[in-house]
Amino acid sequence: MAIDRVFTSPGPDEERYLTSLRPQRLDECIGQERVKQQLTIALQAAQGRREPLDHILLDGPPGLGKTTLAHVIATEMGATVRQTSGPAITRQGDLMAMLTQMEHGDILFIDEIHRLNKVIEEFLYPALEDFRVDFTTDSGIGGRTVNFALKPFTLIGATTRAGMLSAALRGRFGHFFHMQYYTVDELTEIASRSAQRLRITADAAALCRLASRSRGTPRIVNRLLRRVRDYAEVRGDGTLTPKVVDAALDILQIDSLGLDSLDHGYLQALMRHYDGGPAGIEAIAATMGHERDTLEDVVEPYLLQLGFVIRTPRGRQARPAAYEHLGLAQPRTSDEPPGLFESQTPAQ
Repeated sequence: MAIDRVFTSPGPDEERYLTSLRPQRLDECIGQERVKQQLTIALQAAQGRREPLDHILLDGPPGLGKTTLAHVIATEMGATVRQTSGPAITRQGDLMAMLTQMEHGDILFIDEIHRLNKVIEEFLYPALEDFRVDFTTDSGIGGRTVNFALKPFTLIGATTRAGMLSAALRGRFGHFFHMQYYTVDELTEIASRSAQRLRITADAAALCRLASRSRGTPRIVNRLLRRVRDYAEVRGDGTLTPKVVDAALDILQIDSLGLDSLDHGYLQALMRHYDGGPAGIEAIAATMGHERDTLEDVVEPYLLQLGFVIRTPRGRQARPAAYEHLGLAQPRTSDEPPGLFESQTPAQ
């Protein structure tokens, strides 16, 4: 089922808009301080030895800047970046065409690398370790295998599910960076910089309000900035104020914590249909009419971060904070004591 929401993957027009707001250098990046410190050392060491960087794995929820960081690394190294995604590589030839075009020190960026099929993954191993590949030219009896030498390059893989990577693939990365959600202060700074680039007039309180409802995610704060700007131009004088931000996000059905209708639907399904859980993700997905992957990749990470939901061996379970946020009464569990006027013994 298709999802029409602010937090889904951007289309071509919005991708161009988001790309124009991306930082170009590492010192322009806001947030992710620990990642930047480690990466600065790795960059300076590689540049000092005049060698390509070790292969890098970037892990974290969507929208936290994995693609942006890959392009920043390429800029810092003065290298060309070639970008693809795991699902787009269906044959060895698809990957072979990219690898043979790589120059010394170039960067191959594979988004959603956890979705590489097993054959492609195994084909990639010698390229990462020895910078060579064994390519079969034809199938069947007449086929032959040719060994191609590659120029040393850096693979940057991005994933939202590091746990789905095989141990063999994970072991071939020299650096592993986990991207954290951003603080409200960091998102406010990002929104302020984007507003300046877009020539949007906004007061500090409005940008802080926008940041607090952006799910800790730079991509979302930039998207919401664009939507709120449209509202301000149509319904106001073009200036962003807290009142304008609240009115615009109310229309988009985004609440004070950044939850939208899909997040509310997930919590409502868990609370009303399954009494708060535990409930399996497949059951919740079937109840809502959405794909399991959508819920696991897009909805659950932020709800887990807020402490609204936990994952247990028996399934997903809603926490008291979620009931409080939605204004719903929490069902009493079987191990809670009965009320003052309830019978202490079973009815005869």
